[in-house]
Amino acid sequence: MVTPILATKLFAPSPRAQAIARPHLVDALDAGIRGGRRLSLVSAPAGFGKSTLLSAWVAALRARSGVRAAWLSLDEGDNDPARFLAYLSAALRSADPAIGVHAHAGQPSLEAGLALLINEVAHSGQEIVLVLDDFQVIEDAAILDALGFLLERLPASLHIAIASRSDPLLPVARLRARGELTELRADGLRFTPAEAAEFLNTAMGLTLSHEDVAALETRTEGWIAGLQLAALSMRDRADASAFIAGFAGSNRFVIDYLIEEVLERAPEETRDFLRDTAILERLSGPLCDAVTGGTGGGATLAALERANLFVVPLDEAREWYRYHHLFADVLRSRLLGHGAERAAVLHARASAWFEHHDALEEAVRYALAAGDLTRAARLIEASIPGVRKSRQDATLLRWLSMLPAETMARRPVLLVFSAWSALVAGDIAAVEPRLEAAERLVAPGAPAHESEPGAELDTLPITIALYRAAVALAAGDVPGVTRHASRALRLAGPDEHLGRGAAAGLLGLGLWAGGDLEGGLGAFADAGHSLRLAGNLTDALSTTMVCADMLVPLGRLGEARRAYESALGEARARLGGGPPTADLHGGFAEVLIELGDLAAAEEQLSAAEALGAGAFSAEHHYRWFVSKALLRRAQGQPEAALALLEEAERSYRRGFFAEARPIGAMKARIRIEQGRLPEARAWLDAQGLTPLDELGYLREYSHLTLARLLLAQGDAAADPLLWRLHDAALAGGRLGVVAEIRQLQRQPVAPAGEQGPRLSERELQVLTLLASELSGPEIARALFVSVNTLRTHTRHIFEKLAVGTRQAAVRRARERGLL
Repeated sequence: MVTPILATKLFAPSPRAQAIARPHLVDALDAGIRGGRRLSLVSAPAGFGKSTLLSAWVAALRARSGVRAAWLSLDEGDNDPARFLAYLSAALRSADPAIGVHAHAGQPSLEAGLALLINEVAHSGQEIVLVLDDFQVIEDAAILDALGFLLERLPASLHIAIASRSDPLLPVARLRARGELTELRADGLRFTPAEAAEFLNTAMGLTLSHEDVAALETRTEGWIAGLQLAALSMRDRADASAFIAGFAGSNRFVIDYLIEEVLERAPEETRDFLRDTAILERLSGPLCDAVTGGTGGGATLAALERANLFVVPLDEAREWYRYHHLFADVLRSRLLGHGAERAAVLHARASAWFEHHDALEEAVRYALAAGDLTRAARLIEASIPGVRKSRQDATLLRWLSMLPAETMARRPVLLVFSAWSALVAGDIAAVEPRLEAAERLVAPGAPAHESEPGAELDTLPITIALYRAAVALAAGDVPGVTRHASRALRLAGPDEHLGRGAAAGLLGLGLWAGGDLEGGLGAFADAGHSLRLAGNLTDALSTTMVCADMLVPLGRLGEARRAYESALGEARARLGGGPPTADLHGGFAEVLIELGDLAAAEEQLSAAEALGAGAFSAEHHYRWFVSKALLRRAQGQPEAALALLEEAERSYRRGFFAEARPIGAMKARIRIEQGRLPEARAWLDAQGLTPLDELGYLREYSHLTLARLLLAQGDAAADPLLWRLHDAALAGGRLGVVAEIRQLQRQPVAPAGEQGPRLSERELQVLTLLASELSGPEIARALFVSVNTLRTHTRHIFEKLAVGTRQAAVRRARERGLL
């Protein structure tokens, strides 16, 4: 299930027959495209003809060969990242059906979806202009950040045009400084005297003298809505000059005065219709009839359009309209003058109509506006399955924030999801009381509650157990994670795939954090299977990264490699290279580096980078920088590696995954290899690490880093620490870690100040095989690397041991106790 798309939001208003041609403004917008500018910004207050200009431009673009246009009219509901992505994909798909097909499949993150859209536009070969109308309604920081990212990485074939009442919080200044911005503002949009004359006398059917036009143009300062309102007020007036002479005041008072003039001259039934339908964001005949209680709404809307009375068609069939925003604002203020009770009744009628037509999101909006919290709560519960599956989490959170506690207290389903909203917000303490309250409401013998029967109520015990497992994971309570996730699995039926997948994933995370990697692998295999059955291929493939992170310390590198190759093949074939392809490329590179195949690792990192930064998930983006750093370290470029790890720290987002290999520990290892021991010691001390600590899996990598420092310092405390780590890893079956420890134990404690260049783990593996009877190609095959990669490792070993031949390297290694 995906976000329902209102086709009217994708409709570029057709140029009006009475519209004044403004070729100089259209030429200015065209020049932006010809000049390769990324953004056209049309920014001015209401009533300056922004949408009219852009619709005329779009019509001109569509008349040309090879240029396509996509239109998206934004509203406040588009502040949900998932909804915004869905509509953006649909808008671009209207320009080219090959674009936006995968961007919402599998419910990717906004950043990942935008990256995929960028790639699809780049590969489509079509020149596209994307218009975002009414951009001032977008306030969500994640959306604004993502669009800033989009503007920085636009393919040459895509141009964005924005119409807004205020300057958007986008990198406008940077684009302006680079000459990549076309700007049209109020001064440029004002009607000239000639345009005002054509509009008033031709479009509006007046017969004003040159002097009257000039006077009105001066008084309105070329403000188009003001001219239109004045023209409507002057119809059928005998003395237009007297009216113009008395016309004065600021814009706000002008609006009020002119609207009064227009409305007072309209028939009473028209005034009532306008007032009662002003609450609606979009209008159709049947909807207007339901709200007003009358008939003939469609005919009335058509008549209003013919009279040029501030209605804008939203589709070519003229079934849906909207009021000019300025006009609607004033109409709503007049409605409030008739009392809040009337407005509440109208909103309630609109909510009922939208519910009857299965438009639950709009039904909720109008129920909340009506103040009918009982109805709103019922509709929100009914909307939860669709909202969750389309990942419009921000919408659900916003709705829940608008319901008082006493309303939710009677509905166990809403209580549980309000607990989830607290978890998302980081208010962990508020989660358990809400879950307990929900449990009391559904307990046998409890008084009747208000949640209606349905899937969400039926699976509530599973959801409660999952949220408790998540809280335990956030608190580091590994036994609690296991207990609650196991309960969720027991409660979930064989066909409840999404619940089973989530429960198995949480159980796997708990087992991983506790050091039971074999158990964690089994749980994540179950999670991936359930997610596939639930139709969530994106998340199913993402489990590959978690499994590989457990396979590597277990020493099963070949299995990790095959898992990545399979997942990447499926991602390319079934998801068109969309999420989580970039994450998988970055993770695969780490495994290849462990295998010593540096050339293949470089290829994987380049493939991920080509997809764009936004193609990574927010939680895994930092992994690309880590992989690149490990590659540069293996290539003997420690400073480059440290710089990449600094970038990884800036990109890191704490999630539910075990932090088994801290970035700080990686940096410390490089500094130890460089001989910068005080800097490495500073990080280890800040973590409170000592050789006598109680050992645990999540600190194993850091304790091994401490052991490396002790070896470099010539500290005898390294040996007992390594043996304790060895026994713990062996007991846990982590043979990859055991191998690392044994390599370190081959390196004798050097007297302080006599530490020479240290061999890496991979170089010690190569050195061991150099001491065997195997040939070079045979060693390469044993290590799953190319012969060229083996030669690179061998050259580094020779340099560090100050030798020139294989035999000399083996001899020097034995002298130093490395073999």
